[in-house]
Amino acid sequence: MVTVFEEYMKAQGTALSDDQIRLIGAAAVKRVVHRKQILLQAGETCRHKIFIPKGLLRMYRTGANGSEHILKFSTELTWITDGESYTHRTPSAYSIDAIEASEVLMWSRDCFDTLLNQIPALKAFSDQLISRNLYSSQNRLYKVISATPEEKYDDFINAYPGILLRVPLRMVASYLGVSVKTLTRIRQAQLQRSLK
Repeated sequence: MVTVFEEYMKAQGTALSDDQIRLIGAAAVKRVVHRKQILLQAGETCRHKIFIPKGLLRMYRTGANGSEHILKFSTELTWITDGESYTHRTPSAYSIDAIEASEVLMWSRDCFDTLLNQIPALKAFSDQLISRNLYSSQNRLYKVISATPEEKYDDFINAYPGILLRVPLRMVASYLGVSVKTLTRIRQAQLQRSLK
């Protein structure tokens, strides 16, 4: 797990030295999580930054009627956390769980803050990640309110290549904000076009 993390960090082109990357990796708690295992339950305070060397997680919120609204999928070599809950130490409105058996590295806030103070280049990298996530979230919000269901689906396929083989259609529909029936219709229409 840690080796995957170290290779990922080296590939990011950061100013971190190999020793610093090893130190960051060594500070993480390694966990194997089972399918459907919850890492953050809505109402709890998010206390960890999570990196995924292997597997697939999601962040979602449950509506008043019990329906799930998926905000984000996190595949291998990505990070996931509820930034607002983590930063402000407030209860999260979201849950994070494993869609499939996964391996994760977790840093508590106190541990990560210590690393940020010890390693200035980690702060720069962390700020870059936060900035990219903010841009991605804003872009996704714009598409949710302005794009057609077909455009949302195309964007999803580009953002998460290969994920349709790993995620149930109901979760994809939830992420896109469309019904399973609409998603099925879109997929069938695209298949018909590709056969012509």
